[in-house]
Amino acid sequence: MQLYKSQQIKVHNSLTGKKEAFKPINEGHIGMYVCGPTVYSNVHLGNCRTFMSFDMIFRYFKHLGFKVRYVRNITDAGHLENDADEGEDKIAKKAKLEQIEPMEVVQRYTVDFHNTLQKFNLLPPSIEPTATGHIIEQIEIIKEIIANGFAYEVNGSVYFDVITFNESKEYGKLSGRKLEDMIANTRELTAQSEKRNPQDFALWKKAEPQHIMRWPSPWGDGFPGWHLECTAMSTKYLGETFDIHGGGMDLKFPHHECEIAQSEASCGKSPVNYWLHANMLTLNGKKMSKSTGNNIYPSEIFTGENDILTKAYSPSVVRFFMMQAHYTSILDLSDTALLASEKGYFRLVEAMEHISKLPVSKASTFDVKAWQQLCYDAMNDDFNTPILISHLFDAVKNINLIKEGKATISDADLLVLQNTMTSFVHDVLGIESQAGATEDSSQTLNGVIEVLIGLRNEARANKDFATSDKIRDELIALGIQLKDGKDGTNFSLNQ
Repeated sequence: MQLYKSQQIKVHNSLTGKKEAFKPINEGHIGMYVCGPTVYSNVHLGNCRTFMSFDMIFRYFKHLGFKVRYVRNITDAGHLENDADEGEDKIAKKAKLEQIEPMEVVQRYTVDFHNTLQKFNLLPPSIEPTATGHIIEQIEIIKEIIANGFAYEVNGSVYFDVITFNESKEYGKLSGRKLEDMIANTRELTAQSEKRNPQDFALWKKAEPQHIMRWPSPWGDGFPGWHLECTAMSTKYLGETFDIHGGGMDLKFPHHECEIAQSEASCGKSPVNYWLHANMLTLNGKKMSKSTGNNIYPSEIFTGENDILTKAYSPSVVRFFMMQAHYTSILDLSDTALLASEKGYFRLVEAMEHISKLPVSKASTFDVKAWQQLCYDAMNDDFNTPILISHLFDAVKNINLIKEGKATISDADLLVLQNTMTSFVHDVLGIESQAGATEDSSQTLNGVIEVLIGLRNEARANKDFATSDKIRDELIALGIQLKDGKDGTNFSLNQ
């Protein structure tokens, strides 16, 4: 069904800072590129939120009947420490620390990335290119930029000339920065620097003898700049100008700014019509940080093996929690927020299980068609999932009233209600219904485990270690891990 013909979508375009009517380059078709992970460590929850947001957008476009080519890359080379032009490749650094090949690092964390996103029920992208698989394309773009006078080579490295570019183009238009201000607020180059100006960035870096990841080029053995990789992969699969480029807010500058400059310098065209940016995830009101310990990985949420949350939460509950905030707003993760989301999730799932069993009447007291359009209006307004969810809970309220005999629904309206709820909950938001998932069943399971913990503690107090070990081992076999501590025994569920 080509529902998109009856819907008018508006998106917040970071390039203009305004909400604009979305019009694809080719009717019925959408090209979307999203910056993927640098695979040198386990994917963290903030990244998951970004990928989840664009998965929701991808799903909605597909629901409307668009043919979407969704490209999300894997950065497996060229991403330096602190996103600078100097330093060590993050993947090579990890390989040295663990004394393994860089591609072993890439393989391990690419698998982790895919497994984690699969648990969160993300659809795979249409194409998932790797940076190392597109070295030739990157070299060709560098040649074009040099030929057009916007880059220079020094001792085997190639740098983008930002000042020369800015004379005829506009560097900084995405992030709203002026080059003059950047220059005024930048320290002078050190004597060791090869760059003409501090704002210049690397397109190709010479590989020193100790650098593991290296490829031959017209300028000698080296490796590509991080910004260049996305330009090469996005334009190869989506064309010189495509519809949507997405990523985290933290990538707006310098990464996405440099992508625009590279495309305009190589082919003279602005690469993207609509830039979309997802906002950050905080933890207990503070920025997530490994160094301060204010950090949690998805697997730690699923198992409950962490010092931050009071219990384990399922991937479906975490995804539902993420969808309750607009993708452009900062979202704070906390135990209180997840507990509230879990209750809401159970209410939603329980109501959906009751839809097919509702009694039908000749007339409806619930205006289903008007409600359905409100759901579309929310998503058409820059993918406003929190407003959509509020409308879904309006339907939950009416479902419960009909079930209790306090409201009525016709046969035709019931079919529309069921299809619409399924479409928006499962197909668009990507929320899965876990079999038998209700708040009561969750509380019952917790209660049963607490009873078993009590029996085990009693056995241990009586020095009946055979019984206590048997309870522990049989719970482990069922995926329930007991954790003994000074404050008593807790448990976690292995997903």
